[in-house]
Amino acid sequence: MSAVIRRTRTVDITNWGEEPPRWILLLADEVRATNRKMAGERIGVSRSAVSLALANRYPSPSTESIEKKVLLALDGLNCPAQQLTISVEQCRDYRARPAPTHNPMAMRMWRHCQSCPHNPDRQQGEDQ
Repeated sequence: MSAVIRRTRTVDITNWGEEPPRWILLLADEVRATNRKMAGERIGVSRSAVSLALANRYPSPSTESIEKKVLLALDGLNCPAQQLTISVEQCRDYRARPAPTHNPMAMRMWRHCQSCPHNPDRQQGEDQ
């Protein structure tokens, strides 16, 4: 059984001050879990737009457009397995845990999670 090694990337959001907006915190969490390119693809912007937003150097006078995209993509997912809205972090934690072989119902949900459209690794699992 191979262990999945997750590297956490450092993300500097200090230019946002003491209390960064929620969308910046969500974006920073996504970048830490994946990378700037993957986060940008997930929310529908370029890697450079992600970097500029995190650094509070977004060139547009308003960040409303990117803010809406981040919140839409990262501020909650409709989980088909649980039929609930869950956070991106809950989704990531649930699919990353070991298979619950002790509980048939939990195992069905876990299997569903492995092929869920919200799971960025699902293509990898389908090929194996």
